[in-house]
Amino acid sequence: MKSTKIFSLTLLLVGMLVATMAWAQADKSKRASPADSASGKIGEAVILINYSSPSVKGRAVWGELVPYGQVWRAGANEATMVAVDRDVLVEGKKLPAGKYSFYAIPNKDAWTVIFNKVAEQWGTQYDPKQDALRVKVKPRKAANMNERLIYDVTDDGIVLLWENVEVPVSVKPAGTQSKKQP
Repeated sequence: MKSTKIFSLTLLLVGMLVATMAWAQADKSKRASPADSASGKIGEAVILINYSSPSVKGRAVWGELVPYGQVWRAGANEATMVAVDRDVLVEGKKLPAGKYSFYAIPNKDAWTVIFNKVAEQWGTQYDPKQDALRVKVKPRKAANMNERLIYDVTDDGIVLLWENVEVPVSVKPAGTQSKKQP
């Protein structure tokens, strides 16, 4: 009888621990890589970026934590999402208005940035058949070390900053067109 009560109490405590951990994962503010966003206008186009922001935590990021030559979710947890409410030119190539997941293939001297048609997905569920656009960009040394991954929308486009690297992606208005809700 006594062992049954101990077993029941242990089972209850384990259940409470599992439920607490599941709730903490559901609460994005409690994650090790918390949710963040950036937004701005380029011409008349409104750009919104939703992402999870990992930390360096003393690790070597480029080429190690984030391997060179492999697709990376450009953040943590869910895939980074980029929404544009109007057609834009990304590195001179047309990207239609809409929501996209944003991936990258980092390399030391050049990156491929990818806008994927499946906007809301877990970051590791990438399918290259769903790519809307791929462009090459040049990374550069950041002016400051950035402990957390951040995105910025500037007059010239989108900038990814993390550790000692800055990756600018040129975004320009594509011309006059009707506005679409992202």
